[in-house]
Amino acid sequence: MMKISWRSSALIFGVGFLIAVGAAAASESVAPKISFVRSEGTPEIPAPVPEAPPTVEHIKTPDAVRGIYMSQCAAGTPSFRTSFLKMLDETSLNAVVIDIRDYSGKIAFPTENPILKPMVSDECGARDMKEWVQLLHDHDVYVIGRITVFQNPAYTKLHPEQAVQKKCAHSTSSGTCGVWKDKNGLAFVDVGAKEYWSTVVELSKESYGLGFDELNFDYIRFPSDGDMKAAVYSFGAGKSKAEALEEFFKYLHENLEPLGIVTSADLFGYVTVHDDDLGIGQILERALPYFDYIDPMVYPSHYNSGFAGLKNVNSDTYKVVAVSMNTAVARTTATTTRNRFLGAVPIASTSPQLYEKKSYPASAMRPWLQSFDYPVEYTPAMVAAQIKANEDAGLASYLFWDAANRYRSLRQVLQQ
Repeated sequence: MMKISWRSSALIFGVGFLIAVGAAAASESVAPKISFVRSEGTPEIPAPVPEAPPTVEHIKTPDAVRGIYMSQCAAGTPSFRTSFLKMLDETSLNAVVIDIRDYSGKIAFPTENPILKPMVSDECGARDMKEWVQLLHDHDVYVIGRITVFQNPAYTKLHPEQAVQKKCAHSTSSGTCGVWKDKNGLAFVDVGAKEYWSTVVELSKESYGLGFDELNFDYIRFPSDGDMKAAVYSFGAGKSKAEALEEFFKYLHENLEPLGIVTSADLFGYVTVHDDDLGIGQILERALPYFDYIDPMVYPSHYNSGFAGLKNVNSDTYKVVAVSMNTAVARTTATTTRNRFLGAVPIASTSPQLYEKKSYPASAMRPWLQSFDYPVEYTPAMVAAQIKANEDAGLASYLFWDAANRYRSLRQVLQQ
């Protein structure tokens, strides 16, 4: 376990102090000032000096991160905590990804931040999140906090004007008829609604102050499921989806990197093999400059029939992951790209047009793999094949997803 440096400690203290001051200023009730009466011959009583908050410990990112996902509800449930600690202690796993904010937009821990407080979950979460993170640290576990970004029904309920809007049915005008929702009834914040961006930074800073070693951003994209023809974006006129999203990536980086916060981004698995933005704004080369790690969600079951020549993608989980991650590594380490990005320098006399690109280490790639049963039972052999494919791509780090938090097949693989 490694304590953060004095510079990081001072910076965290400074950020925490500014947040506290801001919260107090925003409150309608202001604490009364204390006045001291000077009596003749009696010295003036000095104002009390506030104690500095305790420093927060952070674990350095392991060379090989091997982690599993933990939901908000599981994080607040003693039996799940015990099960996770046992699995982490008895296997080669060394990291856990905990929901800070999930698909509902609800936050997993209490906060006095006036911007975030209305969105604290009253159903799931851990009231003692800081202590839970510390306990994981005591077991030498690297703790990653997952923040769902633009899928945020809780925020859009409070600020519907910043949501993706719904086009009025049978209307030829530009008017809208309320908040657009995806096929699951979930609303999205418009990527171009910059007022929302600062709330993501606020949550990130507070989470880091609780001891999370890394922040993982999911749903950093435009919506994809539902009646997309009815979706209306009221912000970011004149920009492509990819351009709008890269501006957000840049904003996050500029606000979090100076604080020493390690960050990662979850991208669709198809992003590894596609040059276009898939209609959601995600392009690999536009994300690489702004995050420490890119986590493509290469769940085999989420690929279409025909990918990599496979009629049934679940029949060869090794090949799905291998094709995806080998392509991702090649694009990550390359010094040129066909994909334009902010500040891209074109290379003369190239057709198709190529752009200069920084070569990033292959280790910046860290995939999400599948340990859940969909659409078939995922056996230990299917899980082990994904790990092997990742290793054969030259990668040592991975994360496993199972929304139910059981990891039946993964447990068997790691305990062999």
